[in-house]
Amino acid sequence: MNRAQREAAVRQIMERVPPPVPPDLHAEVVRRGSRLLRRKAAARRLLYLLLLAASVAFLVWALTARPWVEPPSQTTPPLTDW
Repeated sequence: MNRAQREAAVRQIMERVPPPVPPDLHAEVVRRGSRLLRRKAAARRLLYLLLLAASVAFLVWALTARPWVEPPSQTTPPLTDW
């Protein structure tokens, strides 16, 4: 297919009448879009809630286990009976 034939084919496609759009298409798209936005917002809230719960669980564990404190030495026996 040479350039003139391609240009003619493109012109033919561009001159066609676009297909009619169904009248209720806009309402359907708006309904689906709003549903999608609600789902995204709910998923975002759930993720933030899970992040908060994990943070609180870590904080409670850290305060009870106190991993930053060095454990007592087990190699030297305690001094008693002086």
